[in-house]
Amino acid sequence: MADIDLAGRTALVTGASRGIGRGIALALAKAGADVAVNYTRDGEAAAETVAAIAALGRKAKAYQASVADEDASAAMIAAIAADFGPLSILINNAGVASRGKTVADTDAAEVEKLLAIHAVGAHRISRLALPQLRQHDRSDIIVISSVATLGHAANGAPYNMAKAAGEALALTLAKEEVRSGVRVNIVAPSLTVSDMGERLARAITGGDIHDLDARFPFGRVPTPDDVAAAVLWFVSDANPYCSGQKLNIDGAGQARF
Repeated sequence: MADIDLAGRTALVTGASRGIGRGIALALAKAGADVAVNYTRDGEAAAETVAAIAALGRKAKAYQASVADEDASAAMIAAIAADFGPLSILINNAGVASRGKTVADTDAAEVEKLLAIHAVGAHRISRLALPQLRQHDRSDIIVISSVATLGHAANGAPYNMAKAAGEALALTLAKEEVRSGVRVNIVAPSLTVSDMGERLARAITGGDIHDLDARFPFGRVPTPDDVAAAVLWFVSDANPYCSGQKLNIDGAGQARF
C-alpha cells in the first residue's frame, strides 16, 4: 500500500461514514486521493471521517444522499464535480443487511429495499458518475459485494439477490466502458469488523465479533483495512489491465462461520 500513489485523483465512496466505507475512504486518502464522503443518516460519523481525511492532508467533504434517491444522487454528483473537479474513482459501497428470514417469511418490500440500495443504487451512481469518469485516461469503479454470492446461504435471499445483482452490474459495465478507460472490478469481503459485522456476530454468538476470530483464517476476522488493500490495488497503477474481475476477501475460501 505504501507504494500506491493516487495523488491528483478524486474518489467518491458511498456509505463512507462508518465501517468498510470509512476504511476505504481513509486508505484512498493515505494514498493521496481527495475523497467525497457519502452518507445517508449519520452526519456526525461522516464529519469524523472527513476530519480524519483532512488530518492526512487531503481534501474531503461529506455529502448526504441516499443512493436509492435519484434527485439526491444527481445533486450529489453535480456538487462533487463543482467542489473537486471530475471524479476518477467511484466506490459503490453503500449497503444494508437483510433480516435473516426465510423466503417464506420475507415480504417483497424487504427485497425491493435491498435491491434499491445494493443494485439499483449502484447502477444509479455509476450512471450519473460516468460522464465525469470518462474525462480521464484512466478511471475506476469498484462494487463492494460479499462472499454471500458464493454460497447463497439460507435465510438471506434479499441480501444474496441484491449482491448478485450488483456483481452483474459490475461485470456488464466493465465490458461497456473498457474503451473509455474505465476499469470496473468487484471486491467481496466475508464477515468484516464493522457495525454490520458486529450485529451479525451478535446474532451468531450472542457476543463480540472477535469471539469468532478462532474460526477464521489467520486467527482473526477481516478488518476494513483488509478490504481497502484490495480496493487500492484495483484502482492503482499496480493494476494496469485488470477489469471485470472479482476478488474475494475470505482467506482462501475458508472464512465461513
